[in-house]
Order: sequence, then structure tokens, then C-alpha cells
Amino acid sequence: MLEEQVLRELQDIVGKGYARSDPEDLICYGFDATFRDGMPDVVVSPATTEEVVRVMQLADREEIPVVPRGLGSGLAGGSIPIRGGIVLNLTRMNRILEIDKANMVAVVQAGVVTADLQSAVAKEGLYYPPDPSSQRHSSIGGNIACNAGGPHCLKYGVTADYVMGLEVVLADGRVLRTGGKTIKHAVGYHLSHLFIGSEGTLGVITEATLKLIPPPKATCTAMAVFPKLIDASVAVTKALEAGIIPVAMEIMDDTTIATVEAHKKMGLPLDVEAILIIETDGDPELAQRDIEEIGHICWDNGARDVRMTSDPQEGAALMAARKAVSPSLARRRPNKLGEDITVPRSAIPEAVRRIKEVSRRYNLPIPIFGHIGDGNLHPNILFDRNDPEEFARVEKAAEALFEIAMSLGGVLSGEHGVGLLKRDYAEQNLGTVAIDVMRAIKRTLDPKGILNPGKVLPEGMGER
Repeated sequence: MLEEQVLRELQDIVGKGYARSDPEDLICYGFDATFRDGMPDVVVSPATTEEVVRVMQLADREEIPVVPRGLGSGLAGGSIPIRGGIVLNLTRMNRILEIDKANMVAVVQAGVVTADLQSAVAKEGLYYPPDPSSQRHSSIGGNIACNAGGPHCLKYGVTADYVMGLEVVLADGRVLRTGGKTIKHAVGYHLSHLFIGSEGTLGVITEATLKLIPPPKATCTAMAVFPKLIDASVAVTKALEAGIIPVAMEIMDDTTIATVEAHKKMGLPLDVEAILIIETDGDPELAQRDIEEIGHICWDNGARDVRMTSDPQEGAALMAARKAVSPSLARRRPNKLGEDITVPRSAIPEAVRRIKEVSRRYNLPIPIFGHIGDGNLHPNILFDRNDPEEFARVEKAAEALFEIAMSLGGVLSGEHGVGLLKRDYAEQNLGTVAIDVMRAIKRTLDPKGILNPGKVLPEGMGER
């Protein structure tokens, strides 16, 4: 519990209505999109960087844990306040400060919704490619903190590829500015990358300068239906070996297809093991040629049907099946553990085979979907948390998925982050030396261990 004097100081900083300790407010900010939860002592919603500075100075003085938070759409428990303290809600800091067409950058506050930024820059004839599935309910600060990806990262890269500069409030309240609008930057360490993917454990991201690009002139879309899941995964590797770089290559396995169809009634086939949804873009002739070549590769590798279109509305209809996956899964079982293991692209077929075996071994539905083109798979374990025996099997199945990724030369997370759910496996994945270096960085930037404690690093490493 916070002392009454501390609460009053926080209210003086942000206004009484924006430093709340009512039970109903605390509960709302105690969970994210996972099945874990916690309880903060107070929720503080600053409107400016200066207010964040003053909050962090107070937290540093009193040694109060601070959990930076955007819209709470995280899938690794990264914004859950497991040690109480302050939830620093950044959603009021939601202004697009500048769209600089000459330098092709946008300067935005951390709380800007990703889709809102994309819409705003599109009106100026520009394009911001990172497109996490949560783009309509996730913020730029959260995207940066987790280095979010999305379907289009196969061709265009992840959030880190678009961060040119940051404004970060450090644990003691100092303000650090990194990078800027220049394309090249070779002066000292590239400090921006310390905070990209750091999940609020090293500083509070309050502002970002983001690279924009010209939009593609045309987009083509295809849906390929495969009786065998393994054939779909092989077709992906064959297409990439042919030198084609599509915008997106998304997979849905049989469990996913059936779940989406039960929810949306889209006319998806229920007698097949996989669907691939593919996008190409660029010059109209090139986009059309690429989608046709990928279509031929799918036919040659076991596809039963391939539908192609260059019409934007028809393409959106094909992609709608993939976008419906997450809400559809929520209707099938009360809880899900959404993983995002990533393996080298050459290992995709073997990873898919092993994930199916894990599902059989632990008698748990594990739909497979995700960005198969870049090796980022989203096996989701569906379960009922109120069944202790089943939940015990979930934990073992998750460990097995992590082992699959690591044994194939991959990583625990491609875009969701480590957070709370994967922290105890980080050393096994990265090695002791890497964890030691991270611990030293954490100790330097957050010597009192107040920034998002209990996340990313295994327990006892770099935190009090």
C-alpha cells in the first residue's frame, strides 16, 4: 500500500482524476491479454513527458515499482504489476506531433494507437508498415517496447526497423533522447536499440521518431488450400527459395480453420489441414507476376485450390479469415496461451510436425497459425484454467514448444516479448553471458530495480 502522502503527491503531479487507487480502477489495470493478473497500488495517467519525469523522480525517491503500460494488449504478461506499485498508463499521451513529408518521418507520443498513425500518414501519401494483429488496440510505445511485428514484416521488417529516435525517461527521472531524423547515425552507441524490446525494464518510452516509406502501388492476394499441413509449409520454403519476397505468408491449420469457420461462417473448407494466405505488392505487373508464381509453386507442392485476386476488396476478404483467428479461438475454450516461437525458415516443416506431436502428447488443442513466411509461428494452447490437471499439462506443453524452437536454432519469441511468461527460459535460450550483459545494463540504468520488476530477466538477476 502507498502512503497517503505519496498518493497526494502523485495527484498533484497529474491531477486528482488521473492518479486513482479505487479498487475498480486497480482491477482494470491488473491484467493484459494473457491469463495472468496482478494488482497495482495506484494507476497514474500522465499527459506530458514532464509529468512522467516527476512521477519517476518520486518513484525513485520512494523506491516504488513502476510498470509502464499502453493499451494492455500484451501476450507475455509484460504489463502486469506483479509487485504492486504504480501502473504508469501512457494512453493520454496520444498525440501525433509531426508528420514530416520532406524527411519521411513521424514524431509521435507513446500512446498513439498504431492504426491511427497508419491512417494519418496514409492521408499524407505515406506508409508505416509494422502491422501487429493488435494494431487497432495497441500503442506505438508498446509496439516499440516489445519490438512488435505482424504479417507484413516478412517484406518490410519489424518495429525496430522504423525507429529512428526515441525520448525515454530513465528510472531516476532524467530524459534521454536518442537518434533523430537523419538516415545515418554513427556517433557512439546506438542507444535506441537498448530500449526497443526492453519491455519497460530500462526506461519509459514517451516519444518516438519513426521512419515512413512510400505506399505500394498495388497489392495482390492469394488463398491456397492444402489437404496436408506439411505440404503447405514446404510450399512456403519453396517460394522463398525461388527468390520471391511476398508482403505476407500466413498459415492456418485445420483446428484454426474449423474454429474461424464456426465463428464467422466464411465458407472455409473443413476437410483440409492448412490454408496459406499470401500477399504481394509493389509495381502492379511485378505484384501480379509474383502472386502467380507463388500460386504455381503451391499447385506444384500439393495445393488443392488456389484463389488469386488483385482487387483490394477481394484481397481484404481473403485476409479476413486470418484476422479472425484470435477472436475465434476465444470462443472455443475459456483460456489460451498464445505463443510465438520463431525458427529458421528452413526448419518450418519440422517445427510444424513437432508442434502437432506436442498437441497429441498432452491431449490439448494447439491451433497453429502465424507468419510462416518468416518462421514466426503462433501455436496457441487452448485450455480451461479452472481445471488444475489440464493446466498442469499446459505448462508442460509450453515447455515442449520452447524446446522445439531452441532445438531448431530458434527463439522463444518473435514479437510478443518475454515479459513474465517466458522469463525463466531466457537464459536457456540466450546463454549465461548474454543474461550477464543484460543484468549489467539493467543495473546501470535501473540500480534500484523499480522499472517493471520481475519481467524479461530470470528472477534474481538485475533486480531486488
